[in-house]
Amino acid sequence: MLERLLELYQQFMLYMQSGGFVMWPLFVLTIILWYAMGYRFHTLKRGSNKSVRVLIRKYLTGKRKKTKGFLDSAIVDAINAVDGDCQGKVGREIIEDTFFTYKQELKKYRKVISTIVMISPLIGLLGTVIGMIETFDSLASMSLFTQSGGIAAGISQALFTTQLGLVVAVPGLIVGRMLDNKAVMLELELEQIKDILCAEKGLNNEV
Repeated sequence: MLERLLELYQQFMLYMQSGGFVMWPLFVLTIILWYAMGYRFHTLKRGSNKSVRVLIRKYLTGKRKKTKGFLDSAIVDAINAVDGDCQGKVGREIIEDTFFTYKQELKKYRKVISTIVMISPLIGLLGTVIGMIETFDSLASMSLFTQSGGIAAGISQALFTTQLGLVVAVPGLIVGRMLDNKAVMLELELEQIKDILCAEKGLNNEV
């Protein structure tokens, strides 16, 4: 087992060295990206699959007490904030204040993910340009021909950074968009909670 781990470590170091110093910033960005996406994935768990109206009714009647996710917690906090009696505009403002932290959670790390997705291919391209410059400099001095693989090996090394940049960006783009869509849906459901709790005839109409 230890030998296998050592072998994997050596392969990893060889891969990182093959693309030059640009590979390390890309590796760090990869760790940050997946941490941010993991955090958002955990935070944006809706909880129950039931509709907002049904969940509100269950919590108001006491049929449901334990919260399972983001939406459940928001409903319970909103009900507690207005203390079972939402008085029009004032009640909506109270719930809006209660939802401030929830809306902040919906946005957390969103810009980090989009920024990393945007700059990773550019950093990879920068590494490729640097590698190509070094390759042609070596070609001019004929020193590249003394190395194994010649020009093809030099170009191959230069393309490693572009490869890693795309490996970072493509999954980040796909997963990031999915999480953004989920955040939009949850934000709409927060508005729906306010509309239902602060209906014209009050909360008793929902029980």
